Order: sequence, then C-alpha cells, then structure tokens
Amino acid sequence: MFLEDCQKLPSEDSEDEDMLSDGSNNEDDNKDAGDFGVEDGQDVSDKDTQELIGPIISPLRSISGPWHSRFTSIVLKGYILAGRRIHYVDSLHREYGTVVRLSPDEVAISNLEAFSQIHKVGSGFIRSACNGSLLAHREPEIRQKAELAVIKIREDAQAGSADILKWWTLMATDVVAHLSFGESFRMQELGKQTPYIDAIQAALLCGVVRNELSCTVNIFSQMLGQADGQEKTEITDIAVRTEAGNLIVAGSDTTAVTLIYLIWAVLKQPQLQASLELEVSDLSPDLTSEELKNAPLLNSVLEETLRLHGAAPGALPRVVPEKGLSVCGYFIPSGIVVSTQAYTLHRDSTIFQDAQRFDGYRFIDKSQMTAVQKTAMSPFGAGSRICIGLHLA
Repeated sequence: MFLEDCQKLPSEDSEDEDMLSDGSNNEDDNKDAGDFGVEDGQDVSDKDTQELIGPIISPLRSISGPWHSRFTSIVLKGYILAGRRIHYVDSLHREYGTVVRLSPDEVAISNLEAFSQIHKVGSGFIRSACNGSLLAHREPEIRQKAELAVIKIREDAQAGSADILKWWTLMATDVVAHLSFGESFRMQELGKQTPYIDAIQAALLCGVVRNELSCTVNIFSQMLGQADGQEKTEITDIAVRTEAGNLIVAGSDTTAVTLIYLIWAVLKQPQLQASLELEVSDLSPDLTSEELKNAPLLNSVLEETLRLHGAAPGALPRVVPEKGLSVCGYFIPSGIVVSTQAYTLHRDSTIFQDAQRFDGYRFIDKSQMTAVQKTAMSPFGAGSRICIGLHLA
C-alpha cells in the first residue's frame, strides 16, 4: 500500500496522539538531546533517567506508530504469542502508512523499494546460501510419499470422510525426515504422528514463548561465529536435537498448511476446480517434473495460493547495517531491527488488482507480471536469506 508515494496516514485526531505519532519528516521533527535538558557529552547513566528520556531523544521518534511503541514491545509480543502478529502489523500499516514503529527498536516497512533494498544480495545483511540440487536426486522418495498420501486420503474419503490436513502433514514430515536424516518416520504407514513428533511440536511451541521472553542463539549462528573467528561456543547435543526439530516442523507444517488452503480455495470455485481437473487429466500417468512445470493453470493456482495463503507470510526481521537505512524520508540508524512481511505486500491493491480475492487464473501468463509484482511476490522470503527449502517446496 502507498508504495509509490510513501504516504503516511494520519493517526487519531486527538492532540496527544498527534504528538506521539506524528510522521511529518525527520528534518522538522528531530531535536537535539539538549532541547530536552540533556547537554552534549552529558553522561545520562541513571537507568530511570534513560528510560524517561530515551523515547524522547530516540532517532526513531518521528516515525509514526501506536504511542506505546515508543516505550515497550510488550504489546507486540502479546500479538506474537497469540499468533496474530501479521494481522496486527498489517492493521498498523493501514492506519499509519508504509513505515511504522512497532517497538522502541523495531520498525515495520511495507514500501517495495525499501523491501528490495533490505533484502537484495550484498545489502550488508547476513547472507545464507540456497541449493537447488536436492530435488533431482530425491524425487523418487518424494513422489512415493506423495502418492501414498493420495491413496490414504482416497481410502478415508471412500469410507466416509478424510482429514486431508492430517495426511498432508504426515506426508511432509516423512519427506523432510527422509531428506534430512536419511530415514523416514513412516508416519503415513502408521496413520498418525509418532510420540517423538508430538514432543517436538510441544517443545517448539514452548520455545516460541521462551524466545519472546529471552534471546537465544541457534546452532548455525554458533557455527558461523566459529568460522568467522569469533568467540568459540560449545555446540551441545541438546542444540543439535533442537535444530533437528526445527527442520522437521518448519519443513512439514508449512507444506501441509499451504496444500490444505489450496484445496479449500479451489473447492470454493467449482468452475476453477473443473478446469484444473481437466488440465491435470491430460498429463501423463508419470506426472514428470517437466510436465508439472508446464501446466499453466496448476502453477497459477499454486502461485495464487502462495500469494494469499502462504504458510510463512510473517516478519522478515533484519538488523540495519552500519551505513543505516533511508526510507520514505526517514533515516533509520544502525542496529535497529526493520521487518517486512509478505502478508501485507501480497494484499496491496496498488500491486495486485482485486488483491483480497483468490483468482486462480491470476498467474496463468507470468510474462504479463509487472516488475513490481515480481518483486512483491515473496512467499519464501527474499534476497540472500531466502528459504533454504524453496526448491523442495
């Protein structure tokens, strides 16, 4: 929304709110610390004084947002714990504009130019590699498990009803386990999750809570730290098990949720369903990767599902590098967290026509996509930190 002109929406009409969230521009708003009784070079070491003066002299003070974002992140954390962060942030963008302050040290951005600047390769943010060679070597195992899931769904449906989400989840978990550890959990054959997976999901749910209450470091950041010659830290068995659990859940639940939304969206449109079934019925029984890549309606439906119902549409937080970030008339200094989210970009009516509607034909001819649309489509993230499971998904 407001991607071209970076319009900053006004907040409520009360004077207090105007004072707290005015987004005019930095040049008019920024004041020196001395304007608030703090002399240059003065050591403001008292904690209480810092807490009182900090929000007033913060370099983010001119960025619009709810009044409490200047003082605390507790409201944001509450929405995170409730699983509603993306909806909360999206509502703030609608109220305040493309640049919104979420907390004392985090800013949300829905400006497409800034999105590209933040996530482009070489932008100054930490890089990570992505390898697409996995799929070609593992296609037989993936195909076998996908076919088994379809068989199980059909058997349940013929017996009365089928829990499609259950079978997609079991299928995706078996695939990820096989690719990650060389052996499937065989949960499709069992027809249920193993106690191990139940325990992982429960532990990771608790981990979300712990992560919002305290900062943790993952195994890969420790590896990078050691490789870069930083302070060495011990990689424990518990850390390895935790990261293994992350791989399993991140790779399975996201795939299952996306597939179930695709089926739900298609079944709501009988004409689209009939057209999709006709296209797939014309493919060979082998359903080769090349055939699937060249099925225009199938791929359009997949793209539209990822646009509106992708399983990971939330925040992509990045730490502003030393050079800082200029966006929509604001300067955000080094060390501040900036986040973008696909949920808002994918629903921007200035980018996608009738953006809130599921249109299975929207991407039928991808050559018609504008450069802006191509940039905004980011269901797997963007730049050098894009999802490592992109090619598998």
